[in-house]
Amino acid sequence: MKVASYTVHADAQQSVRWNRAAEGEGYASTGAWLAMAADSYLKARARAGMPIPLAWRRGRFRVILEGREAMVSGQMSLPFGTYHGTPSGPIPHGSTKYHSLVYLPTGRIMATFRSARQCKALAAELARLWVRGDGSEPSGNPAPVLPSLPA
Repeated sequence: MKVASYTVHADAQQSVRWNRAAEGEGYASTGAWLAMAADSYLKARARAGMPIPLAWRRGRFRVILEGREAMVSGQMSLPFGTYHGTPSGPIPHGSTKYHSLVYLPTGRIMATFRSARQCKALAAELARLWVRGDGSEPSGNPAPVLPSLPA
């Protein structure tokens, strides 16, 4: 398993509270307790129906376009990407609006919508479902959540 490290800044009162909570719950370190607390927070958000906030940034990524592989420019928030185009490929900006949502680990297009906002809404919903534990490995089938997307 790959491990990531984070530096967390706390004031003196937070530090005392966190240390007490970690010790009281039997954690070997405050960092281990903070990791559990963060995971619990995200799971509680998912149970409450609140999508996990995704941080989108510009970038280039691989996508499978009608049997061929290509690099496209768009926005990414792992494990998702969205680009201006269809399964046939990117389209010029200013033309008919189509945006495709891509599952980046496989490069597969999951759905194509009229707006990037709809792609991002689906990505947030899928992230919420996967954190809740409805599937640790995505099926790639967004059909069950498509009806709930904003128009």
